[in-house]
Amino acid sequence: MSSSLARRIAGLMSVAAVVAGCGTAGAPVGAATDAAARVYVAPGHYDEMYAFLSGGFSGNVTVYGLPSGRLLQQIPVFSQYPEKGYGYSEQTKAMLNTSYGFIPWDDAHHPQLSITNGKSDGRWLFINGNNTPRIARLDLTRFETEEIIEIPNSSGGHGSPFLTDNSGYVVSATRFSLPTPQRDMSIKDGEFGGMLSFVKVDSATGRMRLAFQIHVPGYDYDLSRSGKGPSKDWSFFTSYNSEQAKTLLESNASQKDKDYIAAVNRVAAEQCVASGRAKDWTTPYAHNTVGEDGVARSEILRSQKVLEIADCPGLVYFLPTPKSPHGVDVDPTGEFIVAGGKLATVIPVHSFSKLQKAIADKAFDGELGGIPVLKYEAIIAGEVENPGLGPLHTEFDGKGFAYTSVFISSEIIKFSLTDFKVVDRVPAYYSIGHLMIPGGDTEQPFGKYVIALNKITKDRYLPTGPELTQSAQLYDITGDKMKLLLDFPTTGEPHYAQAIPASLIKDRQQKTYSLADNRDPHVTKAEKDVKVVRQGTKVHVYMTAIRSHFLPDMIEGIQVGDSVFFHVTNLEQDWDVPHGFAMLGAQNAELLVMPGQTRTLTWQPMRAGVYPFYCTDFCSALHQEMQGYLRVSAKGASVPLAWNGGAGTLGK
Repeated sequence: MSSSLARRIAGLMSVAAVVAGCGTAGAPVGAATDAAARVYVAPGHYDEMYAFLSGGFSGNVTVYGLPSGRLLQQIPVFSQYPEKGYGYSEQTKAMLNTSYGFIPWDDAHHPQLSITNGKSDGRWLFINGNNTPRIARLDLTRFETEEIIEIPNSSGGHGSPFLTDNSGYVVSATRFSLPTPQRDMSIKDGEFGGMLSFVKVDSATGRMRLAFQIHVPGYDYDLSRSGKGPSKDWSFFTSYNSEQAKTLLESNASQKDKDYIAAVNRVAAEQCVASGRAKDWTTPYAHNTVGEDGVARSEILRSQKVLEIADCPGLVYFLPTPKSPHGVDVDPTGEFIVAGGKLATVIPVHSFSKLQKAIADKAFDGELGGIPVLKYEAIIAGEVENPGLGPLHTEFDGKGFAYTSVFISSEIIKFSLTDFKVVDRVPAYYSIGHLMIPGGDTEQPFGKYVIALNKITKDRYLPTGPELTQSAQLYDITGDKMKLLLDFPTTGEPHYAQAIPASLIKDRQQKTYSLADNRDPHVTKAEKDVKVVRQGTKVHVYMTAIRSHFLPDMIEGIQVGDSVFFHVTNLEQDWDVPHGFAMLGAQNAELLVMPGQTRTLTWQPMRAGVYPFYCTDFCSALHQEMQGYLRVSAKGASVPLAWNGGAGTLGK
């Protein structure tokens, strides 16, 4: 480290210590200095990890650096995003199609990094849409959404999109049970059903397809994890509302002492499907993909393979779990299945080996909906006592310890997987939901940190009216005791997160799109090829952008009532030189066009006049000069179509 850099760090540490000492009565100066040093990333230096946080009701994914907490990127997924033109441009609109039509928003909850050989590999990120059940796959060489598949026969895709061994499947569970198949039915007296869905992931391309679904009793299925090692062929789903209440669930769904984890034998399911025991259902669902030409296309599919419990014995077992369980998490060895009962006074830890023995011994306590209920005493490895109020979700450090978020008492507890004793606890500020350890859901956790994803911030930041920012908190877990290092604000509600060492992603980044390989059907690869083409009331403008001008940048002959398609190709091949495009009166959004890429904006002129367009992304010293004009005449006017550039003559 240079002496000047050392002096700057020392100065920063001194300021942090003074601020900590002045702002919080009794705050230890040494602790503040140590925390600041651990999260400080010098200007021009990189964070050691990427963290991917769900954007909740924003419908998107946010990317932060760790340990600094710096916001690096927002990736649009399920919601229109004007900054990038996502969901507005003709190339991306199809990503938001569903069987219900064009739905430009969702509630994104659970990012999930792809895994190979039990470890996060940095290839793809999956995330669920909770409202209209969907699973998206993001390509991490470009940090862009590449595919979205809708989940049929479901509502509230909350228990999703958790991966099985080697990213073989992403799974999804319906939170809100429904009439299955969907139909008009009495809410009060109707018999609802649930659905557990298994979406196959191609190991080379990541391409998803719905493989099969399992029709289960009409509970509310909440979260999921799949097994590891000895349990790798199983998937586990928490459920609550075994009372099957339809109203005032806060009381009516909390009557029983125990609810259930559904343990699914995935190999048995595959065998049942292969032997022809699945029923064919025909509920429509959308599958949206980005093609090799960079254009998204949507297909409505109508066929699903659905397994009924009665047709496939040994497929599903219920693990009794107190009470209204939220999270279900499997430790790195694959032996322990930890549940978080929101109203429970203990954290139950089930044993996979005991589960197997209980099945072999038929240690059942009756059945529900044809599903055997295993005896609690036969499968329990131990109970964590005095965990706090409202345990939710658990992750693991790979060193024999588990960390659980506790909502009501706003804390994180650490307990031993050897004797299930609590060994440490720290407060979270405030009302923690999920937590995340980098790789903490895999066979090989990266450890080092735990992040609390908090629901309420109150006095943590400057006030911003009735709505306050959401919050994440970074804790060091390298020692025996957890240490709070950093608060940082987040975008949307951060339900869950995943993190990975930057070295697994940053060196594989695609920095530009190859102009030579651009296959967009409306690409213009050279300025000599720009043109404007009328097809009835549709006018196609084949435009180029390069520092610091558009061509054409003078266009006449457009009429009121036309639909104008601006096909803008960025001719740059340098990294980090995007161009923007915005049109006066556009009712959709701007475009943000990456180097070598083509994007299309549709514009309908409402009245005659001269309309400017311009670059919205600062690209050079002459960025302000990067503009143009388009003339709109009355419908039926005799003004000929003309432009400058290419074969056009206007302005010469």
